[in-house]
Amino acid sequence: MISKNQTPVNEFSPELWSQIETVLRQRAAQGGRLIAAFDADGTLWDADAGETFFDYQIRKCDLPALQGIDAWARYRDLKKPDPRVGYVWLAQISAGFSLAQVRAWASACFSELAPWPVFESQRRLITLLRSLGYEVFVVTASIKWAVEPVAALLGIDHDHVIGIETEVRDGVVTDIVKPPITWRDGKPEGLLAKTGGVRPVLCAGNTYGDIALLQAATHVRLALSTQDSPGGLFDEETRLFEHASSEKWHIHPFRRR
Repeated sequence: MISKNQTPVNEFSPELWSQIETVLRQRAAQGGRLIAAFDADGTLWDADAGETFFDYQIRKCDLPALQGIDAWARYRDLKKPDPRVGYVWLAQISAGFSLAQVRAWASACFSELAPWPVFESQRRLITLLRSLGYEVFVVTASIKWAVEPVAALLGIDHDHVIGIETEVRDGVVTDIVKPPITWRDGKPEGLLAKTGGVRPVLCAGNTYGDIALLQAATHVRLALSTQDSPGGLFDEETRLFEHASSEKWHIHPFRRR
């Protein structure tokens, strides 16, 4: 869902820009394949794309899997013992529909919500990365098909969005899990499978669950936060900042804490 926080966003400082840009340019000058990877929700934009699309499907897609149930309650119950179960279920509810249809729904969902709250610092960073020859990936625990249309706002195509999905057979979505499940340790696993083992130069994330992804980076590990008061992801972001501080990673709060 789109954040309801009305506190203005704090963009990257000139000092942070200088530090990151210097490292990226130095590494690019060395040649070789250049990779950068970002978590999605709370990292690239101030919203949860996966849950936004889920809400849209509840309201407008008449999915058989959601008939006669409290869909949000089911989702929360599935997440309690293991969040991965809930995240995978958000892909499984589209089983039986063509992937083309699911992608069309996702496109319609985010068109309805334009403008999407992309962080301008991240837009600028991705522009810089591309100018230096980096491939940019999004690695998310949200549904891949939900994130694709908003990643496209940053020029990132379907093939560079790595997220939770189920098998697609003959163009039709199934309920069969497609590993890896890109949550926590599954994020770098999914990324490295896609890059053939080439580690990213830069990784960015906003919760403690992104630590494994950030640790995969060779040069720049960027820890972010969006919450300025307790509640929501505040505790998870705080844990990430504490870890990042101890490891001397780059840190940026989009809202002052």
